[in-house]
Amino acid sequence: MRSWAGNLSGSSLIHPQRTSIHPGERSDCRKIAGQVGLAGSQFATQYIKSQNGKPHFYEKPVVESFEEAPLHVMVFTYMGYGIGTLFGYLRDFLRNSGIEKCNAAVEREEQKDFVPLYQNFENFYTRNIYMRIRDNWNRPICSAPGALFDVMERVSDDYNWTFRFTGRIIKDVINMGSYNFLGLAVRYDESMRTVKDVLEEYGVGVASTRHEMGTLNKHKELEDLVAQFLNVEAAMVFGMGFATNSMNIPALVGKGCLILSDELNHASLVLGARLSGATIRIFKHNNMQSLEKLLRDAVIYGQPRTRRAWKKILIMVEGVYSMEGSIVNLPQIVALKKKYKAYLYIDEAHSIGSVGPTGRGVVEFFGMDPQDVDVFMGTFTKSFGAAGGYIAGRKEFHSQGAPRMSRSSPADSAEEQDLVDYLRVHSHSAVYATSMSPPIAEQIIRSMKFIMGLDGTTEGLKRVQQLAKNTRYFRQRLNEMGFIIYGNEESPVVPLLLYMPGKVAAFARHLLNRKIGVVVVGFPATPLAEARARFCISAAHTREMLDTVLEALDEMGDLLHLKYSRNKKSARPELYDETSFELDD
Repeated sequence: MRSWAGNLSGSSLIHPQRTSIHPGERSDCRKIAGQVGLAGSQFATQYIKSQNGKPHFYEKPVVESFEEAPLHVMVFTYMGYGIGTLFGYLRDFLRNSGIEKCNAAVEREEQKDFVPLYQNFENFYTRNIYMRIRDNWNRPICSAPGALFDVMERVSDDYNWTFRFTGRIIKDVINMGSYNFLGLAVRYDESMRTVKDVLEEYGVGVASTRHEMGTLNKHKELEDLVAQFLNVEAAMVFGMGFATNSMNIPALVGKGCLILSDELNHASLVLGARLSGATIRIFKHNNMQSLEKLLRDAVIYGQPRTRRAWKKILIMVEGVYSMEGSIVNLPQIVALKKKYKAYLYIDEAHSIGSVGPTGRGVVEFFGMDPQDVDVFMGTFTKSFGAAGGYIAGRKEFHSQGAPRMSRSSPADSAEEQDLVDYLRVHSHSAVYATSMSPPIAEQIIRSMKFIMGLDGTTEGLKRVQQLAKNTRYFRQRLNEMGFIIYGNEESPVVPLLLYMPGKVAAFARHLLNRKIGVVVVGFPATPLAEARARFCISAAHTREMLDTVLEALDEMGDLLHLKYSRNKKSARPELYDETSFELDD
């Protein structure tokens, strides 16, 4: 790319539309926010301009909650980790002295004089804190991950260093942890007949890469359907969702490019960014002031030392953030992208199929134009009950001064450039990874047609609507009970804050005893003092199931004293003070 001002999407990037919220409009927004009446929540007015220049507000207030825990909760949380750390050092001393048996991996005696293969302290947290509550993770299930599933019972005789199975199966556990948003990951029934037919015709594996003998007509059919579903011009599918990010981002940016990444982006985005060789700068989660400052500095100062203009600036965000349950502030990010002539890469792994009136993700959720996003990424592992991922976007770029698609691509010209065809040649995943399994491709095709109504029914649309109803009901009830929950009120990912490590273990164990399966999350996946339970709502959950879970949570909240909510202001007010947000030139 010649400079940061290159034009990816035509004249709209050269002459971006002005987007602003005028003082009078802000006061109207505040009045609406007051009417919402959700204390401790974030009200953000989404304001964009339509093609005719008239202002258009997103129909509903966007409410996101990040409530601060009471001071005593944070004090006891840090005290718990502090005491655990002290006892950890004591137990390490006992192990090193031979008084206590060490079950952790150690260097062999004959290798003591070698440079250590790994640092012993790196595993301190794993040995002394995580290991004591390890039974709450990696629980094996032995059924399809539907609304109900079966769990294999296991016990430990050595404080969770090893496990043994008892042979007992815990039947019909309510599944509140799987990303089965639309309930399409179920055991075989007659609706999956086409998947069985494809299995019989094509077999299970492809045994080749897309570059060699691994591109099937099923892949082409799926890619055309994905492009139609997203209302974009072209798409490419990959066999692994994680690799869709980590192996394609290095093909789009490289040395001399700048990546602006949300601080809560998924590990696959982080890995892809690091592998690319591009410069990475982090902006605060969903904070437009932080993002605009980085964009402005990038334009003014250019690259470090040389002060040359960046070859490319890429903004990387997620649609729904899987640990926070928040939804990207897309309209304002698009406004900034247009103003500063940057690219926008959006990961819709958790949002595609789960948000928007017809399940088409955050672009549809905000009523925006897909042309406003340069690169769409998503996975088929969640809403579609399958595996793999996709990259999609605009097919042709008619540009003089269009950005090159990578550091190795030819110089700018007036010729058309094809994002997807470029990735077909340069993507590491396309070159080296085995193609998507044909039965998996067919499962995605039937699921997508089901959601789009191409199967001749409206059942798919009903599932999307049911998911939205279940999400709002579950979040509302948790708020009423007094729990601190994070995220957007429309997000099917619902984090419930537990804070203290001892309560994390007790919470998961007690709920499993009541035949409710939950996912609990702690450091390093979350900040040290923000351990939580993460519920994933599904359209397959009945109201009776949700009420059963809510009743158990109500009792658990009283038993473990988890109802911390005081309806106070956000713990992160700097992320949501948008009153000075102005994008006028």
